[in-house]
Amino acid sequence: MTTTAPAGPAVRTRARAQRRALTVLFTAQVLSGAGLAAGVVNGALLAQDMLGSTSLAGLLGALATAGAALAAAVVGRLSDAYGRRPGLAAGYLAGAVGSAGVVAAAVAGSSALLFAAMVVYGAGTATNLQARYAGADLAAPAYRGRAVSTVLVATTLGGVAGPNLAVPAGDLGAALGVPRLSGLFLVSAAAYGAAALVLALWLRPDPLLLARELDAAEDAAAGDATAPPAADPDADAEPRAKPAAGRRGPGVLPGALVMVVTQLVMVAIMTMTPVHMHDHGHGTAASGLVIAVHIGAMYLPAPLSGWLVDRRGPLVVAVAAGVAMLAAGLVAATTAESTAVFAVALALLGLGWSMGLVSGTAMVTSAIPAATRARTQGLVDVAISAAGAGGGLASGAVVAGAGYPLLTVGGGILALAVVPAAVAASGGISRR
Repeated sequence: MTTTAPAGPAVRTRARAQRRALTVLFTAQVLSGAGLAAGVVNGALLAQDMLGSTSLAGLLGALATAGAALAAAVVGRLSDAYGRRPGLAAGYLAGAVGSAGVVAAAVAGSSALLFAAMVVYGAGTATNLQARYAGADLAAPAYRGRAVSTVLVATTLGGVAGPNLAVPAGDLGAALGVPRLSGLFLVSAAAYGAAALVLALWLRPDPLLLARELDAAEDAAAGDATAPPAADPDADAEPRAKPAAGRRGPGVLPGALVMVVTQLVMVAIMTMTPVHMHDHGHGTAASGLVIAVHIGAMYLPAPLSGWLVDRRGPLVVAVAAGVAMLAAGLVAATTAESTAVFAVALALLGLGWSMGLVSGTAMVTSAIPAATRARTQGLVDVAISAAGAGGGLASGAVVAGAGYPLLTVGGGILALAVVPAAVAASGGISRR
């Protein structure tokens, strides 16, 4: 009786804190989604305009994802040491500073400042992804996929609205005396700053710190329940079994690989699609619409991805991610004229990314105890961001040398690499 009584209050405490954390994270993600959209829509176009080269158009995206890789490690370490609240708030604040730096670089016509600002801007992207882990900190294992997806789907609202602000933001920029292509970064600076403020003020109690406290209490209660009676003279003769608090489960590497491959393919194709459309006579509004559809497909289906992970297991969802991305590459290669076809292709690309991210996140989170969770998750996201940086950097060179269709079809084929990764995970990942 004494070992089971605290379970009820502990479960209720966890549930209440989880509901509050998801509400606050949802609000912050709506804002950060708008900030994320600026670099997606206008980053490559701004680079092409300032550098005068299509082959270098992917450079800005590569720098942003390189900055995201660095920020992922920093945010992970901050969260590990002090909790999710200061880690995520600091990351979004850095994203706001980077956005303002891009505008300053465009006004000054300074490529060096532009490059530096995009590295800092990448912190917002990294933080946007790190927030999904905060959503899972207090979630029960059977609902972990849906908790991750709740945080991801919140990005849809801002992410879809952001690209459609490209034209009015450009007008605002022109009215303020800044280049039109940098106008959307003004929106980004405000959005990231507001997200940082929301988290700093309201993400209490901190989900990671509370998860550690509750897990420690549950471990202690479990230890007491299995301890021999105090009157037993041999009570100290047998050492008590302890949980392997620092040991990683078998899902870390396969889960990371699923997310790395889907991120690389998604960034490569997404980065060059606005440039390819621009070169074939499509305007900013058309490319903005396509990217809005893409971002919506990245985040809006997240609840479905989470439900499938919880019901069918991450293996099935990871395989589906590879298939969806191959379909995206094949569709994108069929036309240079139809905005609708580009929208379909990038919707499939976003869907594949969503399924890869949710399934990979579930694998990684299920395999790591709360005591070392944030630091390890940060390192996983470093690899994800590095893959995105490589994809963004290579995409411009591939398009300039071999064409956009080869980039999309080759990326789709590469995405099938998630299938053997998922199969490797099947031996150690249970249906949770």
